[in-house]
Amino acid sequence: MDTPKILIVDDEPDLELLIRQKYRKEIRDGRYAFSFARNGREALEKLREDPSIEVVLSDINMPEMDGLTLLGQIRELANPVLKAVIVSAYGDMENIRTAMNRGAFDFLTKPIDFTDLETTIQKTLEQLGLLKSALKARDELVSVQHELGLAHGIQQSILPRVFPARKDVVLAATMIPAKEVGGDFYDFFFVDEHRLGFVMADVSGKGVPAAIYMALSRTLLKSTAAAGLAPEVCLANVNAALCAEGGSGLFVTVFYGILDTRSGQVVYANGGHPSPYLCRAGEPAREIPGCDSPIVGILARAEFRGGSVTLAPGDALVLFTDGVTEAMNAKDDLYGDEKLLELLSGIGAGPLEEILSGMVADVRAFAGGTPQSDDVTLLALRYLGA
Repeated sequence: MDTPKILIVDDEPDLELLIRQKYRKEIRDGRYAFSFARNGREALEKLREDPSIEVVLSDINMPEMDGLTLLGQIRELANPVLKAVIVSAYGDMENIRTAMNRGAFDFLTKPIDFTDLETTIQKTLEQLGLLKSALKARDELVSVQHELGLAHGIQQSILPRVFPARKDVVLAATMIPAKEVGGDFYDFFFVDEHRLGFVMADVSGKGVPAAIYMALSRTLLKSTAAAGLAPEVCLANVNAALCAEGGSGLFVTVFYGILDTRSGQVVYANGGHPSPYLCRAGEPAREIPGCDSPIVGILARAEFRGGSVTLAPGDALVLFTDGVTEAMNAKDDLYGDEKLLELLSGIGAGPLEEILSGMVADVRAFAGGTPQSDDVTLLALRYLGA
């Protein structure tokens, strides 16, 4: 621990000798380090030369620059870990009040009582310790927020933002994390010229650990899917790889589908994720046929089943994470599946961007200002025909 530096400002020459004599043991043991100035001007020079001085103990009445003027100059130094204690004659309340208004932390009266002086020094140093801790915590928070901001940018850059310009299928997606970084992700890619792979996933937990697990899960799935394997086989392989890592306590729900743009057939596997909704013009929105399998990343030998559905030209699939259906309002009511089905039955035939923006707006209106507690991630695709 650094030795506290205390500057004594007083034009009485005997005071320096008294201080050095009284605190000779503390000075020798490195408990205090004293320096001295005869007036405010000298004190200001010393403070500029040595910004590590923490406490200024200053008389009020001095030649060249008095203590009250010095207090004003100290404020201009803008040193948050510098405390001033003013010394004045007993009963000089007007000057003491002025000093306190100009930023003095405490005051002492003359003649100085050394017991009172020691108590005041200790109290001042304790306050400085608390202030330093607060400033350190603030700096660490600023640093963490900066790093989280960078992580947010990196995570957003991982997600695909360029949507394929094709005549047979269109896509749209958005992700709104509850924190700077989140555990949701979506992805889409062409397995070959005619087969479009698309993914919606939600990692348990929030923040940085979930974001790291998200990146790992996405990389594993995409590399496995590149081999053109059936969705249920891909999920089984990803599950085995994640379970082999072990120890994180995290897991992920995943929906992975492959659309054949020549026929409109979608084959898929669902590892514990909310089922996508099929939106068809003139009909209510509905879940695609169920094929629920275990959550990914928990049981190494879990079995995953596949399913299929055929899209007609104009049909849309809307995928989402439970940040939508489990959004809460001030009464802790959930948005729920029924409300989402009702919404999609009304807007599901519209442009994909309007579907997604409508979902986000409806969830926010339902929440009514209640803070978002989970990531909200949406992906929609519309089959246009071969």
